[in-house]
Amino acid sequence: MPRVVHFEFSAEDPKRAVRFYRDVFGWTFAKWEGPLEYWLITTGPDGEPGINGGVGRRTEPGEGTVNTVAVSDIDDALTRVTRGGGEVTQPKHAIPGVGWQAYCRDPEGNVFGIHQADATAR
Repeated sequence: MPRVVHFEFSAEDPKRAVRFYRDVFGWTFAKWEGPLEYWLITTGPDGEPGINGGVGRRTEPGEGTVNTVAVSDIDDALTRVTRGGGEVTQPKHAIPGVGWQAYCRDPEGNVFGIHQADATAR
């Protein structure tokens, strides 16, 4: 069954957000070496309940937190989203060496991500 595996949020000043969440919650951050300005967030030790996430630079006003669901077949999941009354807001795209990602909106207006792991994605 698909599960939420990652959260992300955007910030006007990602470095300021990193400092805030590090100081308030003790989360750790690692700058991602990919093509986007993005920091990976570790919220706690492996084996404890919870998920890790990321923070990147805000590209649009009002962007909020987005939860990403892991799926085994992203194309099938995107078909099910549109069939169910949702919309694809950002089509499937590669995160090189990580997998395939897309963003959608449910019929209530909530944005979420869909991710298919694939180390060969380019």
